[in-house]
Amino acid sequence: GSLLGLCLATQILTGLFLAMHYTSDISTAFSSVTHICRDVSYGWLIRNMHANGASFFFICIYMHIGRGLYYGSYLYKETWNIGVVLLLLVMMTAFVGYVLP
Repeated sequence: GSLLGLCLATQILTGLFLAMHYTSDISTAFSSVTHICRDVSYGWLIRNMHANGASFFFICIYMHIGRGLYYGSYLYKETWNIGVVLLLLVMMTAFVGYVLP
């Protein structure tokens, strides 16, 4: 749980820093990414933390689900269903965040 919170906070902060320098125009999007990596102070680190942090976030989610399965938390129907809905929302948000830019 605490690793998920740390990952989420890191994702939000690095995403905000990346959004400050990113342009979504089709002709300048790639040059804005190279600008982030080359000209922004520690831009390469922020970009890599954001990309790898997303993978680590999902690893933490799957470990959290595995712990719930191991300890039988699926017997608490309401709590488990809320968790499933949250998982689907996180997956949809990650897909939209990956495809749209």
